[in-house]
Amino acid sequence: MRILFGTILALLGAAAALAYFSLFIVHQNEQALVLEFGKPKRVINEPGLHWKIPVVESVDYFDKRILDLDTQPQEVTASDQKRIVVDAFARYRITDPLRFYQAVRDERMVRSRLGPILESSIRRVLGSSTFQDVVRDRREDLMKLIAGQVNAEGKEFGLEVVDVRIKRADLPEQNSKNIYDRMRAERQREAAEFRAEGSAAANRIRATADREATVIKAEATKKGELLRGEGDAERNKVFADAFGRDPDFFAFYRSMQAYEAGFQAGDTRMLLSPDSEFFRYFNSPQGGAGGATPGARPSATPPPAAQR
Repeated sequence: MRILFGTILALLGAAAALAYFSLFIVHQNEQALVLEFGKPKRVINEPGLHWKIPVVESVDYFDKRILDLDTQPQEVTASDQKRIVVDAFARYRITDPLRFYQAVRDERMVRSRLGPILESSIRRVLGSSTFQDVVRDRREDLMKLIAGQVNAEGKEFGLEVVDVRIKRADLPEQNSKNIYDRMRAERQREAAEFRAEGSAAANRIRATADREATVIKAEATKKGELLRGEGDAERNKVFADAFGRDPDFFAFYRSMQAYEAGFQAGDTRMLLSPDSEFFRYFNSPQGGAGGATPGARPSATPPPAAQR
């Protein structure tokens, strides 16, 4: 009984090992190529569980998804003799695993086989176009043209190029630096012009303001002198009228003004004779000088100013 049980277990183990080495799974995003001693035998495109002869046959898997292929940045001379540094990439998928295996063998070898074809097509198409077409006007059409050329040459590899795109299309570094220097010089020139125009406008405004200020001051001075002259004339007229009406009172008023101006607090020094005409209102209430005859009319001439 034990021997029978052991035999069954051994048969089951052998069957499991045979199934393990004979069956393989192809996922939905994969396609497989069955090889018999390294030679292609059949292609499997349908996902699911498949079988192979152990040891005799082996399986290589290839991706069904869209894959990327980056190119190295390269310098291209456009038809208008302008140099452009182009960095592009392509998207492709494997459509014929058998031909792909025979021509490329491995997805890691795509760069060395399809890359030169893509770079050559980029140089050929962009070299026959102008710089403006590449960077703006016909970029989309040029990409489609490159993809068509690469597809025509890539069919022998079992590939289909889905799309080609330019990541960057710039001028060479030295050209960019020269353009930047020219732009900076142009902006500096414009800034200098703006500053010169601003300085000229400021000078014109300042000169106009100075001229207007001078005119205003002159007009004010003129008006002030006129008013001052009119005031002096009016004052003299008032004095003359007052003198004509009451000469004694006018003489008294002028003497009082002279006393007020002559006797300043803290700094009044006078050397005069006691009977001086200046002190006539100190000696006589009627303004007579020293020993003047009573009833005599005082002089109408205003007293002299005080001497310090």
